[in-house]
Amino acid sequence: MVDRHPLLLRAEQIAANLQPLQQRLTEIDLDAYFQRIGYSGDCSPRLTTLQAIHQRHSQTIAFENLNSLLKQPVKLDLASLQQKLINEGRGGYCFEQNSLLRDVLLALGFQLKNLAARVLWNLPSGTIAPRSHMVLWVNIDGEPYIADVGFGGLTLTTPLALTPDIEQATSHESFRFIATDRTYIMQAYIKQEWKSLYRFDLQEQELPDYEVSNWYVSTHPNSIFVTNLMAAKPDSNCRYALWNNQFTVHYLDGRTEHRILSTVAELRATLENVFCLNLGAIADLDRMLQQLIERWCAMT
Repeated sequence: MVDRHPLLLRAEQIAANLQPLQQRLTEIDLDAYFQRIGYSGDCSPRLTTLQAIHQRHSQTIAFENLNSLLKQPVKLDLASLQQKLINEGRGGYCFEQNSLLRDVLLALGFQLKNLAARVLWNLPSGTIAPRSHMVLWVNIDGEPYIADVGFGGLTLTTPLALTPDIEQATSHESFRFIATDRTYIMQAYIKQEWKSLYRFDLQEQELPDYEVSNWYVSTHPNSIFVTNLMAAKPDSNCRYALWNNQFTVHYLDGRTEHRILSTVAELRATLENVFCLNLGAIADLDRMLQQLIERWCAMT
């Protein structure tokens, strides 16, 4: 008998266990989601609705990778997403954040496609990264928009029109798309310079594609989601960012503040009070945070 590659076996298992799309839609609790993000506005599938929901989601549900760091599973089925991001008051990374937003938008009647992107941010020029980022293509009155509430420290606060070579202002940075060879590069204007964030095309992705990528980034020993603590959240006048025990505030006026969190109490208070994470459901968290702080201090 020929041994089968573990990744192939994992993909087949995921595909067999995926819920049908209609079942996912009937299970979404819109009232609980809207209460979680503090939204009480229009629910019709129009641009203003998408903009309002996108902003409230990005400024309420923080980007974070505690499950991967603590070697706990990152589940993408709708029941698990609602339990973690809505009921437990936690956050998540792109596959969780954009999967939840996807189901909300579909339930509201939006037309969309699932896309996948190759991250370029902070990578050497010419690096070919895997398709490890989830992006949503949303069709509104025949016009395409990109929605993305899961790109960490540069998460969009509003959807962007998928129109190349125009600068688009948001409540935070300006963004643009560069079209090249049937692909698009998302860029942000940071410190008087355009920086590339990720590259994507319009090939639609199926849910098993995300399951396989999610399993890889959340379990591979070299994944930054497994080896580093990350949290990020935009606020009205700044962006908050946490990398291991380095806490940074990037203000919209260009000022930046840095602080090293040297105790469990400081780290926990920042996760709870700044990133608004409910940590009560994470077992043995303080002991794990202490071990992480000791490791980070030994490396400096």
